[in-house]
Amino acid sequence: MRVIGTAGHVDHGKSTLISALTGTHPDRLKEEQAREMTIDLGFGWLTLPNGEEVGIVDVPGHRDFIENMLSGIGGIDAALLVIAADEGVMPQTREHLAILDLLQIPAGLIVVTKTDLASDPGWLDLVETDIRAAVKDTVMQNAPILRVSAKAKSGLDTLISSLQSLLEKKPARLDLGRPRLPIDRVFTMSGFGTVVTGTLSDGQLALGDEVEILPSGQKGRVRGLQTHKKKEERAVPGSRTAVNISGVTTEQVKRGEVVVHPGQYQPTRRVDARFRLLKDVSAPLKHSSEVKFFVGASETIANLRLLGTEELKPGEEGWIQLELRDEVLAVRGDRYILRRPSPGETLGGGVIVNHQPKGRHRRFDEEVLKSLAALSQGSPADILLEAALALNAAPLKEIVSRSRLEVADAESALRELLESGQLVLLEAGEPKIDNDLLTIALPHWNTLHHKTLQIVETYHKSFPLRRGIPREELKSKLKLTPRVFNATVSSLVTHHSLLESGTSLALPNHEIKLDSSQQAKVQALMRKFEQNPLGPPSMKESQAEVGDEVLNTLLESGELIAVSQDVIFRKKDYDAMITKVRMAIQQKGQITLAEVRDLLDTTRKYVQALLEHLDAIGMTIRDGDFRKLRK
Repeated sequence: MRVIGTAGHVDHGKSTLISALTGTHPDRLKEEQAREMTIDLGFGWLTLPNGEEVGIVDVPGHRDFIENMLSGIGGIDAALLVIAADEGVMPQTREHLAILDLLQIPAGLIVVTKTDLASDPGWLDLVETDIRAAVKDTVMQNAPILRVSAKAKSGLDTLISSLQSLLEKKPARLDLGRPRLPIDRVFTMSGFGTVVTGTLSDGQLALGDEVEILPSGQKGRVRGLQTHKKKEERAVPGSRTAVNISGVTTEQVKRGEVVVHPGQYQPTRRVDARFRLLKDVSAPLKHSSEVKFFVGASETIANLRLLGTEELKPGEEGWIQLELRDEVLAVRGDRYILRRPSPGETLGGGVIVNHQPKGRHRRFDEEVLKSLAALSQGSPADILLEAALALNAAPLKEIVSRSRLEVADAESALRELLESGQLVLLEAGEPKIDNDLLTIALPHWNTLHHKTLQIVETYHKSFPLRRGIPREELKSKLKLTPRVFNATVSSLVTHHSLLESGTSLALPNHEIKLDSSQQAKVQALMRKFEQNPLGPPSMKESQAEVGDEVLNTLLESGELIAVSQDVIFRKKDYDAMITKVRMAIQQKGQITLAEVRDLLDTTRKYVQALLEHLDAIGMTIRDGDFRKLRK
């Protein structure tokens, strides 16, 4: 599940493009439809050829609504920078591009729209040249440029395939076990109550979860979940999610607040951050300036305190502390945007390095500046965790080697991460920085854990009468190395998330239940076995009687025993035959097929299948025409 967003100048065809891609026009407000101009966030979704569902956030392009754009652009996986062929790069193109760059949106495509208005191919070449100059040294500098006409329906297939290729190369959002849903829309539905929407990150939300809405502190419970208008029992990181919350009213919730699990986050009124002032701003940025602060879907007024300098000139970077008028929810690593309140202008942005500073810093204190620099690089634990995240499941000594930490720092970081649960040992043993124990970061483990159980659950739904998914089939679906797979399964079995039954794996709550029709068929089949226990129905006859899945259930449960591809017996008859054959051999020392046939009073077909089966399981050994007990 991924989310992409549009960006670009007003009237360059963003909404029309989304409508052509999804069949849904994102302009939902009457005023937008009347003015034919996007004012607030719009949403759509499509399914890519590979089956992946993609949510789309359509943002306004007019400069008067740039702040609405900022409330929806932060949580996206990729951007579509839309530029009209008849106008080329325009002022809001540049401002939106600067915002994408400041937020470090991880991927994107540049879409030249309205190509039907440009009859001269040479003109399109000139437009592309201008675009390449505009995106140089930004996150979009290597983005493909695609030519599209929503009106003529040209280039759309190429756009979709390019988007699919782009997203396939990007890793899925990590599950950190602490969900955040920045609210970008609040509304009510008759019969349901309060519904909020946003792009979920850092964890999952499930039906019945108790939730808290920060910073207001309202408490509620997840009554319903939808993704792309489909009901879900669980929403995963990276998905556009609508949450029906019981216990709160729409008047108690507003855009910019965040839905979280209780006790996992604290709002703040102060943050420390690294800041980059855009090079084309109208004036230098001075200490104690009043600015607008945007993070997630929230905005508030802030007083900006420059640290280590009196002003920043266009294009410069520096450390800042922001004193916020209103509480917001933000964490270390979140990216943000600053704008000048009046006249409206995007100033720049950066990354938060401390979301809970203890107090106001002395502006020219060298120790403060050194501390911020160290925080931006990360603590030893942060660095070791980053190495684990980069490697996924890997030997511990390999993770430590990648971190390049000194021995003492690595040892303390390892203890800290293991104690906090941020690193998970997949194999038993004493964790030392130079040993080979398989280790995985908690976000990757959460993802692997969830994916494994999801595959097993899907298998149960597809084959409810089977005791579980074969180990090899699960390994193939997870695409893991044998070592990682075995360690994963061992951990899940140890912690009772999975049950192991022979070569199959099942969820603890999985039960095999035959319905009344199936039970009647089984009873009819068993009567045939009872009528002729040593000349029973064949495998094919049994399949015809009860069906493949029910017969497989009888075989897996041991009620029936297959001694060949076509010969099966009831368990009680099978046990009785084995006892007779064993006793006969013990008395005589050996036995022939004909003697067994006479002993059991059945035909050669069944006896030959039984004796070959006994050879295969190691009870007997063949010596010419005789069978003897294997020593």
